Amino acid sequence: MTANKVSWLLRGAYSVIAAKFSMPEGYCVKCKAKKEIIDAVEETMKNGRKAIKGKCPTCGTVMFKILGGKASAAAAQESAVTDSTTPPTKS
Repeated sequence: MTANKVSWLLRGAYSVIAAKFSMPEGYCVKCKAKKEIIDAVEETMKNGRKAIKGKCPTCGTVMFKILGGKASAAAAQESAVTDSTTPPTKS
């Protein structure tokens, strides 16, 4: 393996490690600045999307960041099962 390939592999591994340990970042409406979210907790909203809720490190205001994608396929299957168990209505 050449030195170029090794450095590329190490660089890719480092970026994955750095991404896993970075603090979530969001926009504080009160400070009007992008900041790290402290005391971050991952939540699932009613529509099934993931979100992070925490506090601004400067002013303590609640920060909320919506993440991309649905929470899981299992949640979608549960809603499909509940929809199929309801009897059809006559019009």
